[in-house]
Amino acid sequence: MSDEMDEIINDFLIETTEIVEDLSQKFVELENDKDNQELVNGIFRSVHTIKGASGFLGFNQMVQLTHITESVLKKIKDGDIPLTPGVMDVILESIDNVKVLLEHIKAKDGIEEDLTGILASLQQVYDQAGAPATAPPPQTIQQVEIPAAPAEDAASSGSGPTIEELDALMEAQSDMLLKPVGEILVEGGSVTTEEVDDALKIQNMIKESVDTGEVPKVGDILAATDKVSKEEVKKALSKQTTPEKDKPPQQAEQTIRVDVERLDNVLNLVGELVLARNRLMKVVSNLELKYTDNTDVAPLAELTAFINLITTDLQLAVMKTRMQAVRKVFNKFPRMVRDLARSMKKDVELALSGEDTELDKSIIEEIGDPLVHLVRNSVDHGVEMPDDRAKVGKPRGGTVLLSAYQEGNNIVLSIEDDGKGIDVEMLKEKIVEKGLSTPDELERLSTKEILDFIFLPGFSTAKVVSDVSGRGVGMDVVKTNIMKLNGTITIETEKGKGTKFLLRLPLTLAIIQALMVGVGTEVFAVPLASVVETVRIDQSSIKTIRGQETVILRNEIVPVHRLANKFFLPMGQSNGGHKMYLVVILVGEKKFGMMVDKLFGQEEVVIKSIEGFSNSSEGIAGATITGDGKVVLILDPAVMFVGDLRT
Repeated sequence: MSDEMDEIINDFLIETTEIVEDLSQKFVELENDKDNQELVNGIFRSVHTIKGASGFLGFNQMVQLTHITESVLKKIKDGDIPLTPGVMDVILESIDNVKVLLEHIKAKDGIEEDLTGILASLQQVYDQAGAPATAPPPQTIQQVEIPAAPAEDAASSGSGPTIEELDALMEAQSDMLLKPVGEILVEGGSVTTEEVDDALKIQNMIKESVDTGEVPKVGDILAATDKVSKEEVKKALSKQTTPEKDKPPQQAEQTIRVDVERLDNVLNLVGELVLARNRLMKVVSNLELKYTDNTDVAPLAELTAFINLITTDLQLAVMKTRMQAVRKVFNKFPRMVRDLARSMKKDVELALSGEDTELDKSIIEEIGDPLVHLVRNSVDHGVEMPDDRAKVGKPRGGTVLLSAYQEGNNIVLSIEDDGKGIDVEMLKEKIVEKGLSTPDELERLSTKEILDFIFLPGFSTAKVVSDVSGRGVGMDVVKTNIMKLNGTITIETEKGKGTKFLLRLPLTLAIIQALMVGVGTEVFAVPLASVVETVRIDQSSIKTIRGQETVILRNEIVPVHRLANKFFLPMGQSNGGHKMYLVVILVGEKKFGMMVDKLFGQEEVVIKSIEGFSNSSEGIAGATITGDGKVVLILDPAVMFVGDLRT
């Protein structure tokens, strides 16, 4: 029984967490579209669902909090309470407390939160509905309004009117010589007491149906009014049949929950299958060359090609099971921008685009922090104060656009604001002031290269350090995290118009296309996503400028780095021969050439992490096994040569 209850609680946690994450975004939408009744009804149903499930499982604090929140939402829905920013602050605070209670339920620590403050705030908002502004005529029968809530909820949750309050209200009603309509009708002999009781039960059912959006069934009404027993209703339902021709087609369940560990295990097995496929293709290729006249080799080659096709399709199918929509990350930003803008006295609207764009789960989990830094940076540094925007002819409210779209084998995340942009001249002054470069050197750099200084550790253009930004840490964290994902980040800005940050990320990190290169007797894999081209050059075409070897490719100076020197390998052709191979790598907006001895071609490789990997060997993304059975290191050139690029 305990295992079954644990499973029920786990399902409750998953579903409630999804509802709560969705609620924060819906509340921000509602604040901008107060007349959207459909949105209000959806929010009300979500909170009612949490309350009902919490009551069933005995989470009393959750019931207590969601019950009074639901009562407030009911008043907002009925138009009795205006949805002001202050009211929204209280409601959002209650949702934050729901998240805290969920964490306690998840941890099974039995800790109870002090909800006195938030409950008092919600009650204060609820009381804003007040009494009628003018007293009705003396002849009319007055009614005392009681906060709407089912009796069992009020009794179990402790919120809403207490027994003492109900007694006081009833006493006040009797003092005013008020009688319920039903009692007057009974005294007049028009109806019986039983008929009035039945009418009240039906009234309560209809009222609950309005709150929940569910129409009461005939059987439920009959059972509630004691016309039939619940057992008789169940028997009638069991005998209820539908003609075969009228029966709707049975809908199969469209989704299934799977543990991430199982998916990871399947992905690892597919990775091993890909390696075996590569090995098999290499062996068959050698057999075809060695036994060209053997009739058994051709069928073997055909079978290998078929296995290659099936393996590729299986690999893509498994990769798709790990793909998640970026909506999961985007959903938390409307609330964040709303709270941040209010704290800074700014008017900022967040627009979302491309929430259905999918990324690998491992990348989804890593991009949250970089996006938080960039969005906060746009609200803080980018969007101006309302008065400042009005002075330059802009709308008082600013906009931050967070979008995602696919571009080839990459996903592009864009964070764009319509603020003041980055003042490049002021940025140059800061760079010189911090001793990072000289005015002469800056004159030779492009605007994009100057903007890259923003990502250096400790660099900040903020004049005042706040709790939001100004310490020069955020942008460095962004660049580091994006590079760990084999991604790139670029900045586009125009003074007075706004700034755009573009993050380019690979679709997945598990299986990649790589260029196999050789240095001496060693073989290395270079991720193909960062390779621009490969060229063959003469030793005479290499020139040394300020101690750095360079080569001119199509009128562009490209720094050259010898891979043999990085790994202290014996000199091969790259150091002593006349003809050498140069792999041109693009990191952000900068190009550099990696000199190698041999090019073996392109191969699909599975990235395997290296246990006990030493930090002294920076620039190694992992290892893989090639088609001929060798263990090969996968390089990360952007990290390997990052020091050289900054100098």
